[in-house]
Amino acid sequence: MKDYKKLNEYLSNLAVLNVKLHNLHWNVVGMQFVQIHEYTESMYNDFFEKYDAVAELIKMRGEKPLAKIADYLQNASIKELEKDKFSTTEVLEIVKEDLNKMKDLAVEIRNTADEAGDFEVVAEFEDHVAGYSKNLWFINSMLS
Repeated sequence: MKDYKKLNEYLSNLAVLNVKLHNLHWNVVGMQFVQIHEYTESMYNDFFEKYDAVAELIKMRGEKPLAKIADYLQNASIKELEKDKFSTTEVLEIVKEDLNKMKDLAVEIRNTADEAGDFEVVAEFEDHVAGYSKNLWFINSMLS
């Protein structure tokens, strides 16, 4: 890949999501508190692993991944939350919206990398897309 803008947007989204998911994790209330609390924890752990992997992909190509909170906030398409109390349904709807955005961006990056013959990025992002699809299935099932 030659254009690292989308990879840095994705990296920024992962950083913002890590904080956003902690907010949801700490501040969810309601009947399914324990399940949503544990689910959001598993998600931010997964996003942190993705965050590290994407930064390393950028470094492996001799580029510099963004590494400052201010840069993440400026480059992210995922936005922070102002609230500090969320129902379990709100959490699932917020996460669903963000996962759809992340899946779309991951597909775009994967396809661009495929056109450029960048097999490492393709492989990494195919796993990301599959993970988003599975989590969206979980969320849609919980919201049914």
